[in-house]
Amino acid sequence: MTSTDTGARQPRVVVVGTGFAGFHCLRTLERRLPDTELVAVNPADFMLYVPLLPEVAGGTLDPRRVAVPLRTKLPRTRAVLGNVTWIDLVGRTVTVVDVEGHRRDLTWDRLVIASGSVTRLLAIPGVAEHAKGFKSIAESVYLRDHVLRQLELADQTEDPAVRRERTTFVVVGAGYTGTELAAQGMELTRQAKQDARWILVDMADRVLPNLSERLSGPAQRILEKRGVEVRLNTSVSEVTGTRVRLTDGSEVPTRTVAWCVGVRPDPIVEPLGLPTTKGRLNTDEFLTVPGHPHVFAAGDVAAVPDLARPGEITPMTAQHAQRQGRVAGINVAASLGVGRRKPYKHRDLGFVVDLAGAQAVADPLHVPLRGWPAKIVTRGYHLLAMPTNRLRVAFDWIADLLTRRQVVHFGLVPEDGISLADADGPPRPQDRVDGFAGSRSG
Repeated sequence: MTSTDTGARQPRVVVVGTGFAGFHCLRTLERRLPDTELVAVNPADFMLYVPLLPEVAGGTLDPRRVAVPLRTKLPRTRAVLGNVTWIDLVGRTVTVVDVEGHRRDLTWDRLVIASGSVTRLLAIPGVAEHAKGFKSIAESVYLRDHVLRQLELADQTEDPAVRRERTTFVVVGAGYTGTELAAQGMELTRQAKQDARWILVDMADRVLPNLSERLSGPAQRILEKRGVEVRLNTSVSEVTGTRVRLTDGSEVPTRTVAWCVGVRPDPIVEPLGLPTTKGRLNTDEFLTVPGHPHVFAAGDVAAVPDLARPGEITPMTAQHAQRQGRVAGINVAASLGVGRRKPYKHRDLGFVVDLAGAQAVADPLHVPLRGWPAKIVTRGYHLLAMPTNRLRVAFDWIADLLTRRQVVHFGLVPEDGISLADADGPPRPQDRVDGFAGSRSG
């Protein structure tokens, strides 16, 4: 079934994606353009606060805490639940296939491409079939349930080899997400009163390779003190249903491989035929796509010039995506005659990494912290950055300090659809690389 949406009587702004960039763009537009029709195209009716997914997997936070509902936080925006399959820059339409498989065309006067990124899937035998992604609520809930199920099944077997496989968990990628996931996973299995082996693997020569050594060093020591095995300068050569082969020649018996290697830009930009950098759509400092003054891009999908580092583009982080979304909203409004446009310029204010329990590392304003001071800064930052659910998140954190985690699994998320092959499709030729380092997207 095909339908065409035409003839808007007022200007229509279509925003593709409601991640950090798209959500904050729409929040800005709702304030600045009260008489403009705003449309968000996204498969889900919420913005996902990705940085706290490891705490969902670790059982600290209820999954609903990291979902920001569009209906209540963006009351003036019409949400179209679906995926954009085609963008017509000349005819100013986007083709959307909704969640029930119906196709429709949406016209636009201004378009903001903020569709984010997808899991970076390397061409390594067995990864697509056996590794589990970690980029959605479903994946984080599944992983938590899967870990607890493996512990219970390990208790039931009398075969020591099977027991080793079920109680060994491998996290691939020692960036923000992988490091936090390994820390939260070890804490979850500890509170389940089960001996478990957690292994963190990365081709880099240190964990958190994108951070200062003043933070990555302490983070690695905290992990190792907890019992996490950190395998650096090491890649994965093959994954099967019961083991992982590493490039150092070793084999690890396991039935759990969490893939946190990193992300690549949403492939929706590839058919546009526009200039890209590392797969990201080129923009100017005003987030406008060159040659298309009515098209803007922000977040992971956009190669935005980094004015703080001439000649570079901004990294794919939630911090940049959130701020770019706001600037995109300002500049879209300016293009419609409201306000003046603004160049995007932002210096990193530091990073925070939660390592479960009382541990964290942070460098607010580039002052390195660890332990409780870093923990307070980390949680304070997330509470300030979250658009909603702050009180509920704070209550969950207090409960985690005062009580044990609820180590139960419900099996609500089926395994079908969780594998990387189902989630993101086959790897591209440019993803056939030898090394990797995890990162957190926004």
